[in-house]
Amino acid sequence: MTQKVCFLLRIDSEAIDEYVERHRTIWPEMLHALKECGYRNYSMFADPTGLLVGYLETDDFELSSRAMAASEVQHAWDAYMTAMFRDVDEARPVGSVVPLLHAFDLDRQLAEVVA
Repeated sequence: MTQKVCFLLRIDSEAIDEYVERHRTIWPEMLHALKECGYRNYSMFADPTGLLVGYLETDDFELSSRAMAASEVQHAWDAYMTAMFRDVDEARPVGSVVPLLHAFDLDRQLAEVVA
């Protein structure tokens, strides 16, 4: 069963242009690692205050997250990106996220109504 995962992060508002540019030219090895670790339909959105909203789908978020956290490219990417982020510390590095509660799913609920 596909898990839909949404999460929030925050960067300095002055870093938005740089953040977007770095994601326009994301490293090919990072793209491959994300796919190999089971992430699909992964998107990031930014607002002018520096709030980032991430969304992805995976079969097993815990397993995919552990695989990414163990990858060398994730560690390198975190080091490359850390200076932009707020609220980053040893306990919660850049690459780790806390999923939001999935409160509504139109397609799932429509399917239940039709059934």
